[in-house]
Amino acid sequence: MVAAKPTTDPATGHAWWDPRAWRSVLAAATPSGRARVPVSWALYDFANTIFSYAVVSYAFGLWLTDPARLGQAQGQLWQSIAILGSVGLNALVSPILGAVSDRGGRRLPYLLVFTVLCIVPSAFIGAGSAALGIVLFVLANFGYQAALIYYDATLKTVSRPEARGGLSGFGVSIGYLGTIFIALLLLLLPLPLEGAFPLQAILFAIFAVPIFLAVRERGTPGYRFRVADVTASWRQVARTIDDTRAVPGLGRFLLGRFFYSDAVNTVIVVMSVFAVRAIGLTEKEANLVLLLLTIVAVLASLGWGRLVDRIGPKRTLLVVLASWAVGLALGAASLSMPSFGTSVAVFLVAGAILGSGLGGVQVADRVLMIRLSPHAQLGEFFGLYGLVGKASQVVGQLLYGLVVATFLATLGNAAYQLAIATLFGTMLIGLWLVWPVSDHWAGADEPTAPEADPQPSGAITAS
Repeated sequence: MVAAKPTTDPATGHAWWDPRAWRSVLAAATPSGRARVPVSWALYDFANTIFSYAVVSYAFGLWLTDPARLGQAQGQLWQSIAILGSVGLNALVSPILGAVSDRGGRRLPYLLVFTVLCIVPSAFIGAGSAALGIVLFVLANFGYQAALIYYDATLKTVSRPEARGGLSGFGVSIGYLGTIFIALLLLLLPLPLEGAFPLQAILFAIFAVPIFLAVRERGTPGYRFRVADVTASWRQVARTIDDTRAVPGLGRFLLGRFFYSDAVNTVIVVMSVFAVRAIGLTEKEANLVLLLLTIVAVLASLGWGRLVDRIGPKRTLLVVLASWAVGLALGAASLSMPSFGTSVAVFLVAGAILGSGLGGVQVADRVLMIRLSPHAQLGEFFGLYGLVGKASQVVGQLLYGLVVATFLATLGNAAYQLAIATLFGTMLIGLWLVWPVSDHWAGADEPTAPEADPQPSGAITAS
């Protein structure tokens, strides 16, 4: 006789579907002991993913490539140039932004500034000409990318080390619920494409509020921001790069991240354009497909988070990157299928793999970065982490856009296959670089409760 599966959590005594069980688990995962802290932190993931999906992944590319504006070839090229401008500028300043926050020990004031910089311009992207829309997108995406530096670094404030992978996965999953939420609204509301821009801005603002009300940081006592701190932080970048040499494998990990982020960040931007212009779906169908794939990503992110806690962030990341290589190969193959139905089916399989892996990358590599970062230099090192990811996006997005714009007229859909082949190659290089990196590093001199140690030692020591 098979024993019945227990329906209660032995640690809390509550059924798994009881909100009290989740509240207990979340409270135990944070140094504050208050469940609302990680929930409010995760809601920011919900909020900024609304922008990421509605603007970056869905509306902006389709809006630019509309024949009434720039058309397919020129629209994709200028989309790539807009990404290059916003992300490239952010890549230049991200180490400085992180280092400045380290001086005061607080991330939330900077997170607020750049969140506002994202929300306000993004609301007006579709209100004018293509040229004005590109400029507003550059400003908004710069703000979004800069805010991520501070948001990722606050994971250490709101989580205990032993629960960090699970809480990271929880945040990513909540973020994907934001994608589902905005995708459903775009499907159900009778809005033109231009209506996506103000809608997402309002929602982003609403759901970003809780993190600023619930999360508390302990800054450096007596610190006040000075313009001279920015100048000092410029000089500090070279020292930051030197400091990475004291952490075994960190330089190789960051180089690997440059290559695999090339594929990840580019796919996020071009997915809707690829589905509509290359596969042949309508805008509504593409939105529905991306919605379904996001549901896969939500479930997968929770699984990736548990895997990080079980086998470690490095090994989890390797599994994720291998799955991405398979997904990219299938995505390119979908354009060579003998029928439209088969092409869509293969595209859906590829999308499910990539969607799952997207959550896995977000969950695993930020936990790995925390494990490889000295506690006193967390913002500084996350600035460098952001620099690597953004620099790769500049290169990858520009290369993808140039390939499509150059070969579309002569090769047709094969131009998209050639562009995806460049992403497949960089993904394999990233996998090869990360493979030998060890995540057994205690140099983060990581306290059990980060909030209780506002001025930790900056010593960099290997375990």
